[in-house]
Amino acid sequence: MKISYNWLKSLIDIQESPEEIGKLLTGTGLEVEGIEEIESVKGGLKGFVIGEVLTCEPFTVKEKQLSLTTVDIGAGEASTIVCGAANVRAGQKVVVATLGTTIYFADGKSFTIEKRKVYGHPSEGMICAEDEMGIGTSHDGILVLDTDLPNGTPAAQYFKMEPDYQIEIGLTPNRADAASHFGVARDLKAVLGREVTLPSVDKFAVSAQKTDFTVTVENTEACPRFCGLEIQGVTVQESPDWLKKRLLAIGLNPINNIVDITNYVCHTLGQPMHAFDANEVKGKQIIVRVPEKGTKFVTLDGTERTLSGHDLMVCNAEEPMAIAGVFGGQKSGIKAGTTNIFLEVAYFSPVWVRRTATFHGLKTDASFRYERGTDPNMPPFAIRFAALLVQELVGGTILDGVIDNYPNPIENLEIQVKHKHINRLIGKNLDDDLIKTILESLDIKVLTDDAFEMTVSVPPYRVDVTREADVIEEILRIYGFDNIELSEHLQADFLSGFPDKDADKLQMRLIELLAANGFNEIQTLSITKPAYNEAIQSLAKGGQVTLLNPLSEELSVMRQSLLLTGMESVAYNINRRQKDLKLFEFGRAYFTKQEEGQDKKYKESKHLGLWLSGNQQAETWLAGSNPVTFHDMALAVQKVLKAMKVTKFDTQDANSPVFQYGLTYLINKKPVVSLGLVKPSIARLADVKQAVFYADFDWEYLLKQYSEKVNYVEIPKFPEVRRDLSLVIDAATSFDQVSAIANKTERKLLKAVNVFDIYEGEKLGEGKKSYSVSFILLDKDKTLTDEVIDKTMQRLIAAYEKELSAVIRK
Repeated sequence: MKISYNWLKSLIDIQESPEEIGKLLTGTGLEVEGIEEIESVKGGLKGFVIGEVLTCEPFTVKEKQLSLTTVDIGAGEASTIVCGAANVRAGQKVVVATLGTTIYFADGKSFTIEKRKVYGHPSEGMICAEDEMGIGTSHDGILVLDTDLPNGTPAAQYFKMEPDYQIEIGLTPNRADAASHFGVARDLKAVLGREVTLPSVDKFAVSAQKTDFTVTVENTEACPRFCGLEIQGVTVQESPDWLKKRLLAIGLNPINNIVDITNYVCHTLGQPMHAFDANEVKGKQIIVRVPEKGTKFVTLDGTERTLSGHDLMVCNAEEPMAIAGVFGGQKSGIKAGTTNIFLEVAYFSPVWVRRTATFHGLKTDASFRYERGTDPNMPPFAIRFAALLVQELVGGTILDGVIDNYPNPIENLEIQVKHKHINRLIGKNLDDDLIKTILESLDIKVLTDDAFEMTVSVPPYRVDVTREADVIEEILRIYGFDNIELSEHLQADFLSGFPDKDADKLQMRLIELLAANGFNEIQTLSITKPAYNEAIQSLAKGGQVTLLNPLSEELSVMRQSLLLTGMESVAYNINRRQKDLKLFEFGRAYFTKQEEGQDKKYKESKHLGLWLSGNQQAETWLAGSNPVTFHDMALAVQKVLKAMKVTKFDTQDANSPVFQYGLTYLINKKPVVSLGLVKPSIARLADVKQAVFYADFDWEYLLKQYSEKVNYVEIPKFPEVRRDLSLVIDAATSFDQVSAIANKTERKLLKAVNVFDIYEGEKLGEGKKSYSVSFILLDKDKTLTDEVIDKTMQRLIAAYEKELSAVIRK
């Protein structure tokens, strides 16, 4: 959101610089993302000064009438300037572009003033016309000033070219109250202790003539308040310079005086409004209703739109005229020949506006504010403010019969706030008078106050303040986060290594672990393609969640797995020549459950996904291509399990439709993580052509396994020994069977069994696969000899040959 510094100054007394204001706003939660100087005239009239023509001697060259002048520009010695204007005379006060000044023309061209000879005469500047300064379009002679300002005075001072600054605020969705200059000024009022002054509407008056317009609101839930009035005898034309400059300063293009006034009011007060051509309102009736599904409507941009049957519209007696709170219609819009207008200022339900704007794919200044929530008490003031501006800038007569349809007024919200909670949440005991001052500066009235709690009244425009904690947050953000000292206790807790079983802290621990191991975190959309859910349907924990009002058919369901939305990130990086990838994401999957005789229930589950693809490290002259393997993913999975204090688990083949091969880790016979090589057919859905390994953790189940209890064991005095075997076995045989046979055969020396590679191919024969398995052997009492190791491995081989008909690959 863009704010004009000068516009802000018209509402509140500001002595601080734009940069200082930026820091104050950021401190209140209105984060300033940038400040840019705005020039109403390109170049800001830099180098242009007031001068006085001392002498003027005409001369002719090639039938051209020129003048050789001397001009006092306040520099001591007068400047000699050749001028081609017919109206230049001695004694005139003029504007001079001094040496080094850049002249900008309307066509985008420019040139810089230099000392040169013109037809043999030296010229040290230029006496300027309006268009040469950029303040007008006239080129009929030089601009002659009526001023007694000293020579050498900057022209910007004479023309009151006060610089403006565009302040860009990253407005969070909850701060609807700050979506205007008035809203931002209210926060500055609270921080600086200064008053905000709104434009006066005391001169608002209506004529004796009564309006014929009537307003009917059929759905007061969608439109709780509707204000309107008629103005006759207006003239649609270009807006005055001051109004155009205001709009240009925040990036809006001026259109005409009526439309510009509605935009000006919207960005001043945060209250959207719309002007209709009154002669196009059939029956002089305004009806706020929901037309039938399939109704056609042409918006201001010339696009024909089909209404959904759930769109709130502002209609006349025969047809829709505007999408309520979103966009006006072409037919009833303001045109060059419009003479009578009907102004509408309303309070529309955020839910209704958001649904309609999303359905039609429209995002406007009006919908931006209505979707977040506007002030239901603002329409009467806003419509009077706008009407007075119309009278001042456009002319016209305000007809009697100002409409204010507000059958069910929205009351202030009363909230109880306990003093002990204020001190506990802020971490500091604040004086009661200071708390009251802060709250009242935010228009939050303290109704009652005793030693234990206070009751406060929150105005409706503060849609983000609905509970005790919100009120306390308001106190804190105005008091200043920087004014809260960080205690030693808080520092110790932060550095304690997250000892307690807290989900967010444990998640942060794993994020740091994965980042330290070269993984990059991604965040993908929860809304996805139906084809993705269809591909992994057998993995889903329930039915598909379909959006009622999707942005598009391609984004119409909630994901049931992180796999394919993460694969889109893999594809995005590969397409940008980033092929060596280690990615992870904490995210949710969504599904429905429905038991017989019961309503459908919506469920969600949290997962941790890991993706590995490409090489283990960047390819160099020293280290060639070294693709990631299943073993790399298995090691990453085991590091996560170890960090979560999980040491006992079982494994089995991952019988998954998304994996070419893989493993599932089980705790108490329930899967906690599955990993494997993604099938090419699945990868192609996300346009990925290179091999990708994926692991999916059931995060909620994994959290339940976490325990702070640590069992310590004595560090072995003697070294471990590793031996590897490659077993060709039936494809149906699981690694769990391989591990169980090993542990049964060698109970004393076998410490661990791990699979580090799985291979399936034509060379092995149909129905066969190969497990490459590592065996870790250890004797706690002595160093293992080759003879003992060999005998142990022979027993293992014999067991595999007997029980699995395994063949040892050499």
